[in-house]
Amino acid sequence: MARYLIARIDRMSNLIEKVQKQVARNAELERLLSDPATAADPNKLRDYGQELSSLSEIVQKHQIYQNGESELANAREMLADADAEMAEFLRGEMASLEQRQKALLEEFRKLVIPKDPRDEKNVYIEVRAAAGGDEAALFAADLFRMYTRYADGRGWKVELVEHSDIGIGGYKEVVALIRGKGAFSRLKYESGTHRVQRVPAT
Repeated sequence: MARYLIARIDRMSNLIEKVQKQVARNAELERLLSDPATAADPNKLRDYGQELSSLSEIVQKHQIYQNGESELANAREMLADADAEMAEFLRGEMASLEQRQKALLEEFRKLVIPKDPRDEKNVYIEVRAAAGGDEAALFAADLFRMYTRYADGRGWKVELVEHSDIGIGGYKEVVALIRGKGAFSRLKYESGTHRVQRVPAT
């Protein structure tokens, strides 16, 4: 049990250390972007700006985590001198804070994973009807509408590049460019065959 706790504490320390490195990198990027030498180099200005933008979420969550740690420390201090009613209230507050801190640690685990450099790029999608005639073409159109609505919901722009329709609302094939932050990261695993199958009532 003791070994398990030590290993868990070590993993948490390593995770917090990785987060702190990214927070430090954020501060360094802010300094670099205010440097006149950077302003004179459009490529550096663009690269530093993009990197800074990619770190904004982890920096915000780190600030929330730090605030939570301070609140927990204050609650523990107050608990030492609290009466029974106040102690019960403080324990409830501490339990809620600890749950929030735990959730933030889980988010940190995802955020410190190195990102695919293509994740923020735009993406082309192609939907092609397979065997099945008009039914397959209608399903292809439904599938394309689903992707279009998903893109609209995320504030992305969809530009139709080419399409071949069958005249009754279906597509033999349709190609579109989806523009927006994170489009590639969200849609890069969507390749492959999609299938609809009717289940008879019997």
